[in-house]
This record gives sequence, C-alpha cells and structure tokens, in this order.
Amino acid sequence: MTRNEELFLRAQKTIPGGVNSPVRAFRSVGGAPRFFARGAGPRVWDADGKEYIDYVGSWGPLILGHADADTVRAVQEAAMKGLSFGAPTEAEVELAELLVQRVPSMEMVRLVSSGTEATMSAIRLARGFTGRDAIIKFEGCYHGHGDSLLVKAGSGLLTFGNPSSAGVPADLAQHTLVLDYNDAQGLRDAFAKHGKTTACVIVEPVAGNMNLIAPKPEFLAAMRELCTQHGAVLIFDEVMTGFRVGPGSAQGLYGITPDLSTFGKVVGGGMPLGAFGGRRDIMEKIAPLGPVYQAGTLSGNPLSVAAGLVTLKKVAAPGFYDALTAKTKTLVDGLAAAAKKRGVKFSAQSVGGMFGVYFAATPPTSYAEIMASDKEAFNRFFHAMLDGGFYLAPSAFEAGFVSAAHSDADIAATIAAADAIFAAG
Repeated sequence: MTRNEELFLRAQKTIPGGVNSPVRAFRSVGGAPRFFARGAGPRVWDADGKEYIDYVGSWGPLILGHADADTVRAVQEAAMKGLSFGAPTEAEVELAELLVQRVPSMEMVRLVSSGTEATMSAIRLARGFTGRDAIIKFEGCYHGHGDSLLVKAGSGLLTFGNPSSAGVPADLAQHTLVLDYNDAQGLRDAFAKHGKTTACVIVEPVAGNMNLIAPKPEFLAAMRELCTQHGAVLIFDEVMTGFRVGPGSAQGLYGITPDLSTFGKVVGGGMPLGAFGGRRDIMEKIAPLGPVYQAGTLSGNPLSVAAGLVTLKKVAAPGFYDALTAKTKTLVDGLAAAAKKRGVKFSAQSVGGMFGVYFAATPPTSYAEIMASDKEAFNRFFHAMLDGGFYLAPSAFEAGFVSAAHSDADIAATIAAADAIFAAG
C-alpha cells in the first residue's frame, strides 16, 4: 500500500470522505487522491515522493507557480508582525486601492476570506439594493456553496429551481432561476417573464466549473443589456477568471462592465482571500454605511493580503499575460494535434491561463454538450497522465491552469506524454 493510500484510509476515519473539499476525493476518476507534501514552481511532490508537473495550481491561484520566492517572503514578513488583528491594516487599504485601479467597474471593494463568501455577499447586496428576491444563474456554473446557488434547473422552461443539495430549503431555491449557459434567447425570455422580480444575474464570464466553456459574445452582451433595461444587478463571478485570463480579468477581455464583481484565488496569491466590489451606489448599501449586513472577523487577513499584493504586482509586468496566454495555447494546440494524429476524438481550448480538454469532437459550448463528452475516456487519460507524472484536475468537469513557472520544456513533455497515451489507445 502506498503512503497516499495509507493517508486516505486514515483521513476517512476523521474527515467526511477523507477530504476537506469533495473534488479532492477522486470520486469522479476513481482511485486514491494524492496527498501533497510540497511544491516548487510548476511541480508538486506527493507523500510517496513522486514528482508531478502540476496543471491544477491549487485550482487557479498559483499563477506564479508554487512557493514563489517573493510571495513566500512577503507572507513570512507579515507573519512576523502578527497573524491577525481583527482591525484595519494599511496593507488591506493598499490592496483595495490596487483592485479598484485594475478593475474599472469597481469603485469600492470589500475584502472577505473566500470566493464563496464573496458571491454570497454580492447576491445579498444585490437583493438589498433592488428590493427584489429572484436571482438568475446558469446550469453548470458554480459560485460557491451558498444555499441560493446550490440549485438545479426546474422541471419546465423558465421555472424556478429545486435544491441540488440536502439542507437547502425548497422555499429558498424557488427564488433561483437556472438557465442554459450561452443561451442569449433563453435569457431574454426569462427577463420577459420575470424581469420585474429579478434582483441579479450571476455568471462565470468564462465557465470553469463544468470544464472550460468560453462565452459567446452575444450571450454576455445580452446579459448586460437586459440587466440595464430591467434594473437588475449584473454580477460577474471572477473568482476563477479574475487576473487569470488577462490583466483586466474577463470583463476587460470581453469588454463588458458588470455592476458587481467577485474575486478570489489569484487575488490571494494562494492564501485564503476573496473580494467583492462594484458601483459605489451599490456598495454603499453594505454595513456600516447601509442596511445590508456583511462581516468577517478574519477579512483582510494580513498574511493573505501580503500574498495578494505581491502576486498582483508581479502579474502587472509588461508582457506577463501575453506570455502566459501563448504558453497555454501552445499546450492545448499540441494536445489537440497529437490526438488528431492518432485518430482520437478529442478537443481542447484556452482562455488566458485557463484551459479545457474534452473527449469530444469540438469544444463544448453548454452544460448539455459537456455532459455528452466521453467521461470514461477522460478518466483513463487522467490516470495515464498521473502515472506519467502529470497532475490534471481529477474530474472531466474542471478547467486546468498553466502558471508563469511552466517552462517550454514542461509543455513539450506534457504534449509528448499525451501523444504516447493517444498512440497506445
């Protein structure tokens, strides 16, 4: 029995499922999860000492790679001054100023401790600002585990949703309308029927939680137009895409201005940190200025803020995103070419430093299309790559991530390994 297997058996005695977040359990792909002991640059080492080139990067935050020296140094220096104060610090003001500077749609921002907390708070704020209860989300988009968001589509067209998790009251789920991602006409129909009661639309501008699904330009444009027309708040969930797909995040990449945005992952540099912000008139409804209550004892934690500041400053270097985008495209183009050469039904695409691989003829554009891809083929590919020392997300429904630390040689080795797997059938 390997050390990873021993740890997994041990963990299941005291931790539900042996993991502290469900996808880590490898339930989708089978086998025992890898317990990581350390990371450096683009690489991680598991409890058995096996080395992997990592394309998960803590699910996106590690855009500079593991244990970036400047980031680690900043966290160490902050820790020496105190782990937490529960009081304001100058560094959190600096981070807020930097976020507002980098994201033109944000006039004010509130720091929190996670992406889930950011999206929950943004939805509460949208409801408080509009005085409405209903929200619109999209099938396959994940916005954290808030009760209003763990909702699946209703049984008929334009019906409100049903709970997708035990513990979510049906009375709460009935205020969430779940639509098809990338369906602009469906969104128009929903607003025609429910526009007067809709508080907000929340969307991953580039979906990353049903694998990578790129938005159709008309989809995002229709969303902005309809929210403006009906007085609803448009929330871009940029927890994953924020500073990952470009210097202005997804909203900068696609030229759409949301009313509120949520951030996490990259803005914390690998430490637990989230943020939500937007128009001043909306943000001024948050306590202590307004009636919408939101609080967090560890919000703006100095260690997380220190890591976030270093990361955001480093990714602002000239050419950073051009290089990251090119590197990621080289990876997906190489994988797709290798599959085509071997006659394997496979496709891949990327947006900035995010990518998706699919055992489907063309990159999916919706939840239904991604669900129709060959999940078993992905699982076989995942384990073959894992055995070869390449760590991909352990699910066919998760995006992958490239970091600035990945070298051309790392990318070439990954493509070569995939080609060998495709050739073997």
